[in-house]
Amino acid sequence: MNPVIQEEISGCGIAACAVLAGITYAQAKETANAVGIYAEDTALWSDTEYVRKLLRALGIMAAPTEMPFDTWATLPDKALLAIKWRTEQGRPFWHWVVFVRTKQDAVVLDSKKALKSNIRRDFGRIKPKWFIHVD
Repeated sequence: MNPVIQEEISGCGIAACAVLAGITYAQAKETANAVGIYAEDTALWSDTEYVRKLLRALGIMAAPTEMPFDTWATLPDKALLAIKWRTEQGRPFWHWVVFVRTKQDAVVLDSKKALKSNIRRDFGRIKPKWFIHVD
């Protein structure tokens, strides 16, 4: 899997779905728009149904519920992680990233443009709140 860079400020969910589907951001955005999901909608930061709907449209299976993050070692081999979790005016917000574990390595693929590397191994700096297991 390769990182996909988000093209809009609230496009991290679209970018994470693109990573999981192995497609470009533009392709994922086109599918998202076709099912009524738009990067301009800040609800992408605070509702899991949008990313779940996009995953379904892309043919990707995801667990029906979020699970609290415990440790990196207990994560499934593929998961969407909610990081930078916070509340603003009583509404939750977070940043979507993808966790992938292979026999050789474990990484977080982060779509944020400003990062030096979108392939992250700095697990001590990443503070997941919860995750969604992805098949």
